[in-house]
Amino acid sequence: MSNKGSLIVISAPSGSGKTSLANRALEELPKLKFSVSHTTRKPRLGERDQVEYFFVSEKEFEEMIEQDTFLEHARVYGNYYGTSRAFVDEQLSVGYDVLLDLDVQGAAQVKKSYPEAILVFVFPPSLEVLKTRLKNRSLDDPSIINKRLRIAKKEIQCYTNYQYLIINRKIEKSLVELKSIIQVSGCRLEKRKELAAEIINTFPGD
Repeated sequence: MSNKGSLIVISAPSGSGKTSLANRALEELPKLKFSVSHTTRKPRLGERDQVEYFFVSEKEFEEMIEQDTFLEHARVYGNYYGTSRAFVDEQLSVGYDVLLDLDVQGAAQVKKSYPEAILVFVFPPSLEVLKTRLKNRSLDDPSIINKRLRIAKKEIQCYTNYQYLIINRKIEKSLVELKSIIQVSGCRLEKRKELAAEIINTFPGD
């Protein structure tokens, strides 16, 4: 009987609250693992290598691309980001659900390699709320915030490529929705075909 985990991809415009939502889900679902991405960007204050990201040079990253290390990779805001194929496969094979925090480009790449992946898009309640969140987190100067808002307008139009949509008005409600999506993913027919066949075989023949 297969106990392979589910692959869940979560995407959202910067400032939508996706990271906080994902972190809460990881705290509350012991069977859920986060896939730590590789990136060429510099660490932000408080970020730790091999915890939030694997921080590598552009040369190292490009060598990894040549070695087909990544399940997906993209250049975002001038920096490379990529997901290790080996890490994802290993965690899924031992029964963990794996959560990937990706932009829309990365999500599309993953869906090609893993058609069974569950894709979840997180919307901000409005443009004004998104602007406020980006300003309040004090991570970027105004020109970067404006760039993020322009990109956000393009990203949210990709939501129809996802199976689930969460409108992140209140994190507690959004967390319930995300956890429900993850937990029910193991009940899909393709995940339980082997178990169903084993049970059917216990019934006497005609």
